[in-house]
Amino acid sequence: MKQFFPSWRDLGQRLRHRWDFILLALLVSGASVLAGADSVFGVILLVFSLMVILLYNSTEEKALPAVSSGTLMSVQTDVDDIEGLVRANFNAIDLPCVTFGSDGVVLFQNAAAEKAFGTLETGMHISARWRSPGILDMVRETVANGLPNQIEHSEVLPSERVFVVRVAPLSLHQLKRGAALFVMTFRDISELRRIDRMRSDFVANASHELRTPLASLRGFIETLLGPARNDTKAQERFLGIMLDQANRMSRLVDDLLSLSRLELKAHLAPDQKVALQPVLSHVRDSLSPLAAELDVDLCLHLPETNVEVTGDRDELVQVFENLIENACKYGQEGKRVDVFLRQNAGAVEVSVIDKGPGVPAEDVPRLTERFYRVSVADSRSKKGTGLGLAIVKHILTRHRARLIIRSELGQGTDFTVRF
Repeated sequence: MKQFFPSWRDLGQRLRHRWDFILLALLVSGASVLAGADSVFGVILLVFSLMVILLYNSTEEKALPAVSSGTLMSVQTDVDDIEGLVRANFNAIDLPCVTFGSDGVVLFQNAAAEKAFGTLETGMHISARWRSPGILDMVRETVANGLPNQIEHSEVLPSERVFVVRVAPLSLHQLKRGAALFVMTFRDISELRRIDRMRSDFVANASHELRTPLASLRGFIETLLGPARNDTKAQERFLGIMLDQANRMSRLVDDLLSLSRLELKAHLAPDQKVALQPVLSHVRDSLSPLAAELDVDLCLHLPETNVEVTGDRDELVQVFENLIENACKYGQEGKRVDVFLRQNAGAVEVSVIDKGPGVPAEDVPRLTERFYRVSVADSRSKKGTGLGLAIVKHILTRHRARLIIRSELGQGTDFTVRF
């Protein structure tokens, strides 16, 4: 019964907050008296209305409990280990954070900082880990004026990384100890810088690749309109070169459009079942004239059982056309290209192996970069755009597959697609 009949203090608060219900009860009881009812009945109706208000408030408070400031204060006062709470909060932050005093001595580092920079011993000066004049000057300035500051900092070892380093003072006016403390945070922007560099390189390379054939076309057109106006043999030769340059630009534009389309739907994984034997047979048949022209034997090794993967048939045809065409062009010295389809322990692999000159080890990790070429002259003589393997990588990423490249100088190259 105590929950329905609170103290007089609580009763006054409840009645004060529900004045609209009280007014309604008074109107109802007054109207009943004016209508000829007994005044005692009106009083009973008023008391009954007040009891309904109290019961309504009790039920509402029970269904929707409020957290008052007093409750929060009690939760805070229950925490005895303030230092442990602060450490737990800092360790929950995914940014590397280092706390130090006004003398530059490290007092604490969170788990993210330990993972990024190794263990910093308590009592160690920050200059023992970060010798960058920019960071040290920023720390001295913040300690002197108490204002937050930030700079961009690069580290080369063990790998190239770029951080936005920020130093800010901790507000300690609520603590008994008045020692000045500062927090230095590191936001890793290495991936953003890498993407910006790739974008600028891409624009520069694309402009260069388009500018070269355009300059060639313009030069030949000017020659045909001038000195070679009446030279039939020169016109025939120049027109053939112009056609090659136009085809080169067309291939480049097609590859750029393919990359753009793939980037737009990179997050959408294909959901069709594709049989790989017909796909590889189709690619072999379409590239047989090229292989014959280059005097390369194109051999297909397929299992007897049907092998299926989840994918997009047209995109997979584009992948294997790029890989097998590259093997025929750049591995033609070996006179043979083997294509193997294997299925082991649930994994499906397609390997394209040539017996050509191979690729230097330092170039292998960069083969799938846009416009990257081991030999620019060799690539252009074979009518390459420098985008084929980049397209292969984007398609396989959408298919949740991997491209594994193994190469040895003088032994050939193995491009393996693993689903």
